[in-house]
Amino acid sequence: MVTAGDFRNGVTFEMDGSVYSIIEFQHVKPGKGAAFVRTKIRNVLTGAVTEKTFNPNDKYPTAYIERKDMQYLYSDGELYYFMDNETYEQTPINSSILGDNFKFVKENMECKVLSYKGNVFGVEPPNFVELQVTATEPGVKGDTATNTLKPATLETGATIRVPLFINEGEMIRIDTRTGEYMERA
Repeated sequence: MVTAGDFRNGVTFEMDGSVYSIIEFQHVKPGKGAAFVRTKIRNVLTGAVTEKTFNPNDKYPTAYIERKDMQYLYSDGELYYFMDNETYEQTPINSSILGDNFKFVKENMECKVLSYKGNVFGVEPPNFVELQVTATEPGVKGDTATNTLKPATLETGATIRVPLFINEGEMIRIDTRTGEYMERA
């Protein structure tokens, strides 16, 4: 059991027959009246985000989310196939479950597959990936008065903004959580 007063980012709990994960929380102690916990929670299975306030003494059962390291193999239309590194079992996952940051994942990369009671509800790519730039315009020398960025297409097909000095064929590191260029690899 977890009390609302113990809520932290990433805590998962069961409420009203659904599983929720804390995105943001704030303990509020008004000058007059009882304290409460203001939260932004995500329904783990549907992905819906809602804001809710809790009494700090409310208790909820803890939901245990299984995070398993799996290797992304290939896609077949709407299905993406992942292999368990221990049992070598292949698991197909529908593209609707994959997040926006999955566009930075290429074949044979390790990902964390999230499931609750055997139902897969999400895939977390690695925090940082190294990808090759396949297409970008050449940077103009002397055009660096400010931190200027240009669009670049990566080997996975994703498009991000990179500094002017990055050229085609270079390997760059990307933060998949924000989708931003980090550095040359």
